[in-house]
Amino acid sequence: MSEKEWIYIAGPECFYIGGTEMLAAMRKRAESLGFGVTLPNDHPLDMSSENLQDHAQSIFADLKEIMLDTTVIIADLEAYRGSEPDSGTIYEIGMAYAKGAKCYGYTRDKRPLAWKDQKYVLRDGKVYDEHGREAPYKELPFSPCVIGSTKIVEGDFYDCLKTLQIDLEEDAKYKGIRGYQANFTTARTRKSCERPMVYLAGPERYEKNAAEIYSRMKQICGEYGLEAYAPIDWADGVKKIETTSSYTAATNLFDNYQQHIRNCDAIIANLNDYRGYECSNDVGFECGMAFQLGKKLYGYMDDTRYMKDRVPNLGEAHEFRDMTGANVENFDYPLNLMFACSMDIREGKFEQIIKTVAEDLLEKWEQKAYAI
Repeated sequence: MSEKEWIYIAGPECFYIGGTEMLAAMRKRAESLGFGVTLPNDHPLDMSSENLQDHAQSIFADLKEIMLDTTVIIADLEAYRGSEPDSGTIYEIGMAYAKGAKCYGYTRDKRPLAWKDQKYVLRDGKVYDEHGREAPYKELPFSPCVIGSTKIVEGDFYDCLKTLQIDLEEDAKYKGIRGYQANFTTARTRKSCERPMVYLAGPERYEKNAAEIYSRMKQICGEYGLEAYAPIDWADGVKKIETTSSYTAATNLFDNYQQHIRNCDAIIANLNDYRGYECSNDVGFECGMAFQLGKKLYGYMDDTRYMKDRVPNLGEAHEFRDMTGANVENFDYPLNLMFACSMDIREGKFEQIIKTVAEDLLEKWEQKAYAI
């Protein structure tokens, strides 16, 4: 059964001291069980350019090729430069999910964030995060997009492999039952209209006044000829489920988010830091999924300095390692190369960048320069 499966091993290990050896060990174990393995940078990369951004583009081009063969992704979901997993890893899960690959993740701690996030505080009977807002999805170990898309195993990579093997066995058994069918995708539930439909991906969805914030953002989009939808809007075909289960509620939200991605023509993403030096995991997933589906991507940040200047590190003499010992990417981009190589990232607030984004998007819309 396993010989038909190709596993993409995702995670920030490539930035760790000894990370190459860690990935090699994971690969050997998976291959010993009959799985094929795809790893970042498996193929020869062109690093001859003096322009560091060209290096990032070469790596991303390799990722796109590798993802075509991937049938399973196993991702390291440990916290990275904050209380959430590496945003580049979540981006890759979004890509894998969009193409119908099986998504698995592992963590040493599946307890709710309210139990394990050291920046959360209890005040007046409510849990608040480091931004002073009531902590979103505090009863979950990860954001709704991670919960909804990924089978999460408490343990390590090898525990995920064991779970995958069991699932493949059960799936093979299930195919012996009449009426079996598999459908990993959901089609558009809303057809394109006379102007581009954009999805506003961002952490604003967690704010108490999210409705007010998004109402203003959608109004601005309308003024520039765009039809905008927000995470708090319910997509055609998706209804809010009344439930006491946090996992059911989270997956219901995820279903809504992913349907918006399928329905939109472009995504405009708030890539500002959230819970550390990474953008929101929900936003990261949505960006990866949108890219894999051929959507046009735009991002904006308050600060677009290079990562090595934004993220505290020990400098070039120490390989730009941060306080955890992980490398800070040195590709002359403001964010992880997954984001930087797949979208147009601009500096400024939404109100400052939307005019030029709309002009660019409308020009491409008229030229039919991207898939709709």
